[in-house]
Amino acid sequence: MKKSRVPLYAATVAATASAVVVLSSPAFAHVSVQPEGEAAKGGYATIGFKVPNERDDASTTKLEVTFPSGQPLASVLPQPVPGWKAVVTKGKLDKPLKIHGNEITEAVTKVTWTADGKGVEPGFFQRFPVSVGQLPETGDELVFKAVQTYSNKEVVRWIEIPEAGGEEPQYPAPVLALSEAEDDHHGSGDDDKAEDKATASVDGKDGAKDGEAKDDKTDDGHDGHESSASGSGDSDTTARVLGVTGIVVGLLGAAFGVFASRRKNSTS
Repeated sequence: MKKSRVPLYAATVAATASAVVVLSSPAFAHVSVQPEGEAAKGGYATIGFKVPNERDDASTTKLEVTFPSGQPLASVLPQPVPGWKAVVTKGKLDKPLKIHGNEITEAVTKVTWTADGKGVEPGFFQRFPVSVGQLPETGDELVFKAVQTYSNKEVVRWIEIPEAGGEEPQYPAPVLALSEAEDDHHGSGDDDKAEDKATASVDGKDGAKDGEAKDDKTDDGHDGHESSASGSGDSDTTARVLGVTGIVVGLLGAAFGVFASRRKNSTS
């Protein structure tokens, strides 16, 4: 009986197709950027670059992030990351920016993080937070370009700009989505609310004190303590009058008794 070769052929084709898919598919984990909360247009935000280690035999020891030159950011403040040293590079602007009435002639062009120790070891990732602003008031996103360096000197460039509606490239650049601007770009509205709460709290305490002060006064404007003292004086006077009245009544009763006793004796 002749054995069929169809199952073997099908298995070979499936294995080959799987290999092609694996080799042609983009990297699963890549350097990305996300805001902590929201990144509103025209405002300030804290964003974090997430750097995974995609190698089994090397650590990530360096990250370079290039900021968009067409949408410059005047303020870029990296948050200290234990085990890493951050260096901020600035450059002159072709066209000065005006922020809060101040003219800005230079902006940050790049931030470089270099590991002091082992870096991001295999099986781990690291976040690099940065405070940025003022974000552009137009556009829906900011595109950064990142270069990841491993301890074995391998360099991976995450610089390919994704196209809207297209497939994700193999080495996509980190893209920060911008949300619609709010009334107050700096979030001072929340600060004002906090100040209002603090003021209300203080006013509430003062109000209690004022209430106590008001309680110490009567409706006619006299001090409550004085009214209390007057009330005590009136009570004392009443007690004295009642005492004197009692004595008089007692004396009258005694006199009436003596008079009645004498009258009885004289009659008998």
